Amino acid sequence: MSFRHGVYKYEEPTSLVPPVRTEAGLPVFVGTAPIHLGSDPEAMKNIHKPRLVYSYSEAVEMFGFSRDFQKYTLCEAIFSQFALFAVAPFVLINALDPAIHREIVVAASYPVTERTVNLGQDVIMDTVVLDGSYTYGVDYSLGYDRNGNAIVTLLKGGALELASDVSVGFTRLRPDMVDEYDIIGGVNIATGDYEGLELVNKVFPRFRLVPGLLSAPKWSQKPAVAAVMRAKMDNINGHFTGQAVVDIPSEADGAPRYTDAPEWKNRNNYVAERQIVCWPKVKLGNDVFHLSTQLIGLMNRTDARNQDIPYESPSNNMLQMNACVNALGKEIDLGPEEANYLNGQGIVTALNWIGGWRAWGNRTGAYPAVTDPKDAFIPIRRMMDWIGNEFILTFWQKVDKPITKRLVRTIVNSYNMRLNGLAAREFILGGRIEFLEPDNTLTDLVDGIKRFRISIMPPPPAEQIVGIFELDPRYLKVLFDAVA
Repeated sequence: MSFRHGVYKYEEPTSLVPPVRTEAGLPVFVGTAPIHLGSDPEAMKNIHKPRLVYSYSEAVEMFGFSRDFQKYTLCEAIFSQFALFAVAPFVLINALDPAIHREIVVAASYPVTERTVNLGQDVIMDTVVLDGSYTYGVDYSLGYDRNGNAIVTLLKGGALELASDVSVGFTRLRPDMVDEYDIIGGVNIATGDYEGLELVNKVFPRFRLVPGLLSAPKWSQKPAVAAVMRAKMDNINGHFTGQAVVDIPSEADGAPRYTDAPEWKNRNNYVAERQIVCWPKVKLGNDVFHLSTQLIGLMNRTDARNQDIPYESPSNNMLQMNACVNALGKEIDLGPEEANYLNGQGIVTALNWIGGWRAWGNRTGAYPAVTDPKDAFIPIRRMMDWIGNEFILTFWQKVDKPITKRLVRTIVNSYNMRLNGLAAREFILGGRIEFLEPDNTLTDLVDGIKRFRISIMPPPPAEQIVGIFELDPRYLKVLFDAVA
């Protein structure tokens, strides 16, 4: 050290570390999008890339929009999140690749109606070619109508102004060619890029937000997809955890009746604590949604009402629907007995009983085989994930610091204050963090490992409220007051 003379200062690390807040239920949706309809110049490049969206317009610009939710499943998520539940942000991952899932339509003659030619839907605009020596912007123009149909307009004064038919060739998107393996994804051998559900591990490195909920509308009905979704949320980036929200199919070969759903659930292994299992579909007007899609929007809105802390169950909160339907379009009327039967089998459903259509069910897919509250109750499971993720993010800054009494006190004091604050606001009933000798052997401490025991109790949902009524004859004595 050089010679010093005078007054100097230095700083100690703060002994209390404020928590890093997480997005409690950041949804990640994987599916197919009409990227050919996107107005963003880079829209056609949104293939197997996580995109974080905060507004309806931003999502439509980047991914396009179609009301055909069966073909374009990410549009179901966009409409539900923004139009029905008004919640953001969320992540979209499109698995529809125009280089693979396409059909080349050879040039053919199309009739002209009022100087326009309708080529139909799913047309990639920059592949449209008119036979003949015609100039774009002089003889014709191209655009999409409100239904997503590609329209060739013959311009006044152009060479095609009086044509009765036009020969046109183009390439059409084929979303029906996407299969469950495109959604599952993996690592592209040729490029080394991650694809499909494998991109869940890229969300936090890119956006610094932890995925809380994972959805693949329509595709989560495939057992292979649901299994990978569960695995991804069980181990995000080797550190974080979350929930996969999945559906039981209501097709004829799935579970068209409520009595079919539990057997299908067990046979296809939708029985994990990291799965929230939904049945059937829900309808609003002419739009049909997978229940999992609306349930995610409902969980996000419920979390937002509670300071982004997922301690409240989505059950008995309002969905945006006016009917339950199966995949055949048949309306399903569930009474409390039928809905409770599904709940008792670890299935979330919808019930129109008191207060309109509401989500109904507090249990994860692990129930009834697993009754441990931390794995069986949706809000407790989500709280355990959320608090665990927050602990990792908060104290990552202390990794590799020297193991000293100051470090132990900093972690214990900081997190006890955090848990006390959560308890004061009743987001948990109580909690504490301890550094205990039995958990920390000398060999572990010497090897750089220190363990903290965190005990918490999130409030369970009031799944049953029971009134016990008793006839008390003693109140007959009031009759004598009348003649007193």
